[in-house]
Amino acid sequence: MTLRNRLLWAAAGVALLAVLATGLITYSAVSSFLYSQVDQTLVAAQGPLRQTLLAGRPVSLSVVGRLAPGMFVQVRAPSGAVLGTVEAVTPGGPALAPRVPADLPLGRPGPAGMNRGLLLTLPAMTSGGPLFRVLVAPLTGGGRLILGYPLSAVTTVLRELEYALIVVAAAALLGAETLGWWLVGIGLRPLKAMERTTAAIASGQLDERVPEGHPASELGHLARSFNVMLDRIQEAFRHRDAVEDRLRRFVADASHELRTPVAAVAAYAELFHRGAENRPEDLTRVMHGIQGETARMTRLVEDLMLLARLDEGRALESQPVELLSLALEAADTSRAVGPAWPVEVVAHEPVEAWGDPLRLRQVLDNLLGNVRAHTPPGTRARITVRADDRWASVAVADNGPGMPPEQMDRVFQRFYRADPSRSRHTGGAGLGLAIVDAIVSALGGRVTVDSSAEGGLELSVRLPRAPRPDEGDT
Repeated sequence: MTLRNRLLWAAAGVALLAVLATGLITYSAVSSFLYSQVDQTLVAAQGPLRQTLLAGRPVSLSVVGRLAPGMFVQVRAPSGAVLGTVEAVTPGGPALAPRVPADLPLGRPGPAGMNRGLLLTLPAMTSGGPLFRVLVAPLTGGGRLILGYPLSAVTTVLRELEYALIVVAAAALLGAETLGWWLVGIGLRPLKAMERTTAAIASGQLDERVPEGHPASELGHLARSFNVMLDRIQEAFRHRDAVEDRLRRFVADASHELRTPVAAVAAYAELFHRGAENRPEDLTRVMHGIQGETARMTRLVEDLMLLARLDEGRALESQPVELLSLALEAADTSRAVGPAWPVEVVAHEPVEAWGDPLRLRQVLDNLLGNVRAHTPPGTRARITVRADDRWASVAVADNGPGMPPEQMDRVFQRFYRADPSRSRHTGGAGLGLAIVDAIVSALGGRVTVDSSAEGGLELSVRLPRAPRPDEGDT
């Protein structure tokens, strides 16, 4: 059964109970009122008829017609014998009488014989006749005065009331169901929208969202929670696609980078088998070539293993590292490796940061190596060490040709080369800055790239600062 049908059945059940309760209360109230009116008429007619009997006058049709019109009147002796009877006369109908039992239990009469008597509802003597409301009152001396009033008018009114209540109940139920169908349809619109949105998402339209409607309603809360869930699912899909795409590119680029040295080693081996071992000059060239390609493959594999370990979230060693001394060491090494690229170090005071000294030295070597690989000889590099209250930073800037902004956004991508035609022997595999970014991120820092004041590039590394001993625990 659908939710709409369940709600409609529930509304119909509630409406039916309400209509039944209202009808029963109304019917009971009207019936009680009508019977009360008849009882009051009987009690009121008892007094004049009692006075007539006390005066010694017989109860005749004329007396009944004058004192209690339309009533059945009967007087019985203490023995139960009927002393006189006046049957009820209905307009245009026959005379009627109730079926009164011979033995009627009555209490003793009160003072002056004013006992209200016993009120009964009895059938008519003739088949098909109306019911009678009967009052049996005691008379002085043990006799009984029996008054009866036909309930045909009351029965007619109650029957018409029953028909009216049935019609009203049917109309009320029909109206409740019609109104409920319309209201439930309006209330279920957000659920229908969710159904359509879910179907659209299942077909691949991940940007679809549910109209949230009124924020204070339950369906508004549900729609908002549903949209939040869809946002997170879509973000998870985007992240998964990005990871898968990066993994595919990473594997493809790694395979491409390894294919060249492997092919070179295979070519040198082929040359060796073709007789190079008998020619000293060719043998030396083959051995040097194999050694160089093997060393390049070793560096590439080590870089890939380092990136894989950092991607797994393995923690690096974290201890206070003095950045100025580390920068001076890296600058000395860079001058020895590439004397054509002068390096200077600028710092106002020693600065300590939290990190791994070996990995931070690798970061500086990669940044300086990036200057040597991508700028012409004679380019000057400057290492600036500084700190603020929370962060320590090392920036490597050069006055080289720089880089367009659209390429700056991609310099930390793995295997990215600004110049695709650059030789791998001089430009590397494109992992240097990717390793820098991975190491700095693993240490809780951040690396950024921007244009330097001299027109080249400036790569800045920010790391959590380690307090000096004289600063205490702040």
